[in-house]
Amino acid sequence: MFASQIPFSRGRAGLVPEMKGFRMQIVVASALGWCFGVRDAVAAANSVTNPAEVTIFGELVHNEQVLQQLQDRGLHQLTEGDRQRLPSTPTVLITAHGISERNWQRLTNAGLAIVDTTCPLVRRVHAAARLLVQEDRHLVVIGQPGHVEVLGIVEDFPATDVWPDVASVTTTEHRRLGVISQSTTRPDVAEAVLGRIRELHPHAEIRWVDTICQPTRDRQRAIEELLDQISVLVVVGGQRSNNSQALAERARTRGIRAHLVQTADQLQQDWFRCDDVVGLTAGTSTPDAAITAVQQRLEAIRQQWN
Repeated sequence: MFASQIPFSRGRAGLVPEMKGFRMQIVVASALGWCFGVRDAVAAANSVTNPAEVTIFGELVHNEQVLQQLQDRGLHQLTEGDRQRLPSTPTVLITAHGISERNWQRLTNAGLAIVDTTCPLVRRVHAAARLLVQEDRHLVVIGQPGHVEVLGIVEDFPATDVWPDVASVTTTEHRRLGVISQSTTRPDVAEAVLGRIRELHPHAEIRWVDTICQPTRDRQRAIEELLDQISVLVVVGGQRSNNSQALAERARTRGIRAHLVQTADQLQQDWFRCDDVVGLTAGTSTPDAAITAVQQRLEAIRQQWN
């Protein structure tokens, strides 16, 4: 439980404050923040004993505070746009998003030692892609073009089509399609895109391998439960975090006010009304400390309505 000194009781979507005369309520999502893949990757980076000799191959998390802490420890970092450049250190740390086999070979051929923190659920996406290609199927990924996880697939299989939404789906001449998804794709989006693929390819043999990870499903269920109860949502996450942005956008599509903040200082009291039910959630790149700080600040705002 975050900010354990604040009196909360458990509600259907998470933790609900004991009212004690307050009208404004705060409800915390039942699943939020770092998934185990991100948590393990950050722990591995923090356990490095010789940080000056290690380069993180891309952004470990899409959270500026965490990236700054790693830099302060002395770890080198390549931006995702610089990953075609070989690191200058003898060791490279692969992020939870993983990399392509092609990039892996390039790093090992250069004599670099590799610390691999690829999430096992991302490895499952790569394994499914290889299987479908071996079955002589045209590969389709439901996901964000240019996202580092998707690039790890496309770099090995350049003919892959990447379709992020229903509007992007086009017809192809291929009669055997193999469809997977980025591990963090919202399940409802994947279902809609898959339905459109089937609609546009009625004569194709389509094999769908569901590669959406369980933490994503847990967070999707939690946000839907939360949105059923609240009038305004606060999402704690980096401005460049795709899943944090998606959480806020999901609320807005339901007609619920939503605010994305990275720190507690960014919260503004005039965002809230005394009769609001405020939902709190966080992206998978958001550390526990940031969530706790925002929750405490929301509680202080709630106190103003006493």
